[in-house]
Amino acid sequence: MRVLYINMYMHAKNNNALFNYKNINFTIITHTNIDLIDLTQFDCVYSPSQQIDVSKYPNIKFIFGPHFSVFPEKNKMDIISKSKNTVYIQPSEWARDIWKNNPLCYNIRIVSLPFGVDTDKFIDIKNINEKNTVIVYFKRRNPNELKFLITFLNEQKVNFRIFNYVKRYDEKDYLNYLQNSKYGIWLGAHESQGFALEEALSCNVPLLVWNVSSMDQEYGSNYNYIPATTIPYWDYRCGEYFYNLNEFSSVFSKFILNLNNYKPREYILENLSIQKCEENLLNLINSF
Repeated sequence: MRVLYINMYMHAKNNNALFNYKNINFTIITHTNIDLIDLTQFDCVYSPSQQIDVSKYPNIKFIFGPHFSVFPEKNKMDIISKSKNTVYIQPSEWARDIWKNNPLCYNIRIVSLPFGVDTDKFIDIKNINEKNTVIVYFKRRNPNELKFLITFLNEQKVNFRIFNYVKRYDEKDYLNYLQNSKYGIWLGAHESQGFALEEALSCNVPLLVWNVSSMDQEYGSNYNYIPATTIPYWDYRCGEYFYNLNEFSSVFSKFILNLNNYKPREYILENLSIQKCEENLLNLINSF
């Protein structure tokens, strides 16, 4: 499979996944001036962040997204809606549905397509019984919710460390701590994919997630109520989640009681590995 890749902006984790796909040959350019390129030599043109007037190339397949904008914008969507050979991708179903339900996207095929997690890098190296730390991840949530968790963990004499997305952290440090963590508590906002969380799961760290139900739970945001989640990719093997403070105690007890039964890495390998996500992309290209 040959893809012309217009790489003017792409999330670094998404790029890492693409560049590790073994059955797709990407020809990379950093501009949208494709008139002089023989597009027939490619199976598809992929432009994650820049719109192209697709009406000029009626016989070429185009994939766009997920980096046009947070919500659909008329000038961008109108220009890519002029061909049936056009798809816009979002990394997960809830993000896809927001776009699908927007009138600006009624004439565009919107699909969910995650990018692969680096399961060779984010790997478990110890049995859970050999681990003696706990990781707390905090991203754009009400600081009072974090204070509650800190107080609780201190009262329980839990050895924990906070990784704060906004304050930044070193990825090597994060990986090292994951590989020594018995479990994690996740206090984050909405995620269209959620690489950091998926990398924790890939390290076989069970998570207790204080989930969101709307984008307006992002601290300091101006979003209206828009259905969303912290965990777009998840099943029973990953851990437990809850939404409200009054649920915490019972869910935490259940989580600790079942700590040895979760298999989060197994879930990631089945659903979000480099190989699985490459297969999904190949199937998408072949489907239209």
